[in-house]
Parts: sequence; C-alpha cells; structure tokens
Amino acid sequence: MAANPIEQFEIKNLIPLGHIGGQEIAFTNSALFMVGAVALITIGLSAATARRSLVPGRAQAAAEMLYEFVAGTLRQSAGEKGMKFFPFVFSLFMFVLTCNMLGMIPGFFTVTSHVVITFALAMLVIGTVIVYGFLKHGTHFLGLFVPSGVPGWLLPFMVVIELISFLSRPISLSLRLFANMLAGHVALKVFAGFIVALGGLAASGGMTGVLGVAGAALPLAMAVALTAFEFLVAFLQAYVFTILTCIYLHDALHPGH
Repeated sequence: MAANPIEQFEIKNLIPLGHIGGQEIAFTNSALFMVGAVALITIGLSAATARRSLVPGRAQAAAEMLYEFVAGTLRQSAGEKGMKFFPFVFSLFMFVLTCNMLGMIPGFFTVTSHVVITFALAMLVIGTVIVYGFLKHGTHFLGLFVPSGVPGWLLPFMVVIELISFLSRPISLSLRLFANMLAGHVALKVFAGFIVALGGLAASGGMTGVLGVAGAALPLAMAVALTAFEFLVAFLQAYVFTILTCIYLHDALHPGH
C-alpha cells in the first residue's frame, strides 16, 4: 500500500500515441476506466433489457428502476418538455454513477476525482444549455439574465449578478463532484494507513502488541463506516450532478424568470 494517499489519483500513461506540439499524447489509466465504464453500462443495460417481459427479472427491474428514477427527476425539474433531453441526462447519470462506483473498488482508478474530467462534463452540460437556448429562443434566451419585476435602476446590477451566477455554474458543478470524491478517497487511504501501522505494532507481541490491537480497532471501525458512507456519497453525487443538470436544462427550455 502506498504511503502517500494522493498516489492513487496519479495519471499513468499506458499506451504512447505520439507527440503534438511537444506534448505527449497517450492512452492513460483514466481513459481506460472511462472506456471501461461506458462498456460496462452498455453491456449491462443491453443484457438487462434483452429479454423484456411483463414480469421482470432482477436485472430488468434494476434497469427499469434507473430509467424511472432519472425520468422522474427530469420531469420534476424541467417539465414534460425536458424529456427530449432524457438520453443525454440518463447517459450522464449512468456514466458518473458507474465511474464513482468503480472508484470504490480497491486498486481501481477514480475518474471523477480529477477536476479536468468533471469540468469537461460540466462544460458539456452548460454548452448544451447555451446552444439549445439560442437555437430554440434566439436572443430571447438572454431573458434568463433579466429577472422580471425588477426596478429599472436596479436592473443593471441584477443582470451582472445573474451573469456571474450563470458563468459560475460549470465551476461549482465540477468542483462539487471532484472535491467529494477526492476527499472521501483520501480519508479512506489515511485510515487504512493507520490500520496497517498499528497492526504492525500488534504483530510485535507483548504490551505493545495489545496496544497495537486496541489502537487499530478504532481506525478499522472508522474505515468500515467511511466505506459505507462513501458508497452513499458516490450515488448522491451522481444524483446531485443529474438534478442540477435538469435544473439548468429547464433554463434552456424556459429562459424567462
């Protein structure tokens, strides 16, 4: 086990692909787990829905539950018109959830613990909102930054505030997911290090060994509890990312305040 809890987030080149402008291009462990997540989602959902029946089996029931969960979230946040974005939202939810869960497996890489990945996902969401908003509503989409019922003298300040709030969305959306996944995995690594260190004292025998066993019990209990909590966080962060995406898409569908 590595002593440095940050080593688990290190990007490693697996297959060199050449250089562009002096910058090395390679297929990395991060890319490997992203491809693996997409493959796992595709194979899993295809297998679960291959034999659709009125009385679903466990796999089909799980797939239908995920479908209804995301569809219900989208309808509640963006309305019935928001269902045109269902494939996009469902793909985002499944990708983030699968990457988070894969990162919980010891020795696996946590893709969403890198802000460059989460920021790219956030920019994909905001880019979709902007492009669809202008294509659908034209310049009326700019009404998103003009709250209704605001006095004229206060309007310039409110426009600036709304603009800053909109521009900060990809930053907050990406940092929230990145920070939660990073912090949780670092905490797990630290507690695991305590268990190993104090377990070494237990192996020495005598009074020191007794103290080592007693000292290792608390970090072990904390690591088990933190692991269970991290699984919950992994799901909740995928849900939070999804519901915020739905709220932002609502602005693209209904830009007026």
